[in-house]
Amino acid sequence: MLETLAQRGDGLLDSIADFCRRTGMAESTFGRRAVNDGKFVARLRDGARITPETLSRVSTYMASRGATAPEAPRELMQLLRVAPRPAASAPHEGAPSRNFRFFDNRQKYLLFVNTCSEKEVIARRVGMELANIHPRPPAVRVFDAGMGDGTVLTRVMREMHRRFPTVPFYIVGKEISLEDVRLSLTKIADRLFEHPATVLVVTNMYYSEAPWLTPKALAAATSLLWHEVALTGTTAHDFSEQIAALEPFLSKNWQARHSPTTGNPVYERPVALVLYREDFRFLLDNVIPKQSRARAEYDLVIASQPYRARVPAQFKAQRVIAPLVRALGPGGRLLGIHSCGNDPGLEIVRKVWPDENPFRTNRHDVLRAVRAELGKDAKHYNFNAYADTRAVFRYDMHTLPTEVSSSIGTSTLFAAWNAAVYVAQIDDERLGKVIGERGYLDATREVLQAHGGLWFLDESYVLSRKRA
Repeated sequence: MLETLAQRGDGLLDSIADFCRRTGMAESTFGRRAVNDGKFVARLRDGARITPETLSRVSTYMASRGATAPEAPRELMQLLRVAPRPAASAPHEGAPSRNFRFFDNRQKYLLFVNTCSEKEVIARRVGMELANIHPRPPAVRVFDAGMGDGTVLTRVMREMHRRFPTVPFYIVGKEISLEDVRLSLTKIADRLFEHPATVLVVTNMYYSEAPWLTPKALAAATSLLWHEVALTGTTAHDFSEQIAALEPFLSKNWQARHSPTTGNPVYERPVALVLYREDFRFLLDNVIPKQSRARAEYDLVIASQPYRARVPAQFKAQRVIAPLVRALGPGGRLLGIHSCGNDPGLEIVRKVWPDENPFRTNRHDVLRAVRAELGKDAKHYNFNAYADTRAVFRYDMHTLPTEVSSSIGTSTLFAAWNAAVYVAQIDDERLGKVIGERGYLDATREVLQAHGGLWFLDESYVLSRKRA
């Protein structure tokens, strides 16, 4: 019966499009209100699948507005696997997997960020690196290769203010996710109040473009949207109100789709949003970037989890790290950070999938690949893998002392399981096969009780440009 329903089911995308036409609602607004994801409808257009839970949330929202969603839309068919389908050919070893979009899984990401200490620990590690940079006038120049929700960047900005209280800041943050841009900008008002001599640029461009704020393709360069906002007032509340007023601009222009080649999100139109305080415009005249004349020359590049774990080292070097290294100024430093496994989180995953090996390349592999990618230019850089005692660090899942005992609450188990599969980047299709039974919760409980909690390991490396 289920197979028949799925085969004859209407498309959810068609129902949503009709609903938006009748109500005069933008599709991005529908996504935010229904599932807290402004790009939800765009993903459906790109052929994304949905889980039963997501369908339930959409149905509930549409029902509250007097509309109905299909009970078994075609977008649900592949996930349910109610009908046989031919076996898919194995992906090429060098091709990135399209089954898991690491930076685009909102529920897992937000739960992980709020239950684990990774962001705080990474911010402290970045803060240590600030002691080794040698900024030159007119500003300390920092590039964040993935802002996420802004937690790391804003914490780093606090440390920057402590070390350089009177020096102007030029900070560029790359982020493709509209939701993450919103979250990041909500945290910026306080930073502009404490350190008024700050220029913040947020962009959705590629790694090979973002440091210079210049798209490479001619079509993209001609469509570049350069939006400069001089914030007025003198209080964090003033700045917060004006940043919040950017919502229509962001919703309209911060659109993305998924690449048919890699499955990664790519921009519909390149955008550079430039923020600074109007009352400091005179002081920042030489810091504020100009369209088509922005320079890189960064003192520090933060590359925290900038790539998927399973992609080959050559891909990480060519598409991500090498372009960022080329954006360093003399004496500039790139701090790279990624998950490395060998922790209780991976133990949980291997209790369910014994042969799972998501962390196939380590920092040494990445550095070798970057050196090869840079070729003869590698002589201008230092490659620092460091010993494990310095390079490898731990972060924990937040738990109360009484939570990990002989009887662990279901909410704690769910949070731990989510963190483990998020860090290991397990795709939803495989997750769907195991969450129907309690085996995964039993595995999670065993590991938490054995270790008295849950923690993960990241490793770091540094590439620095020689000053001479």
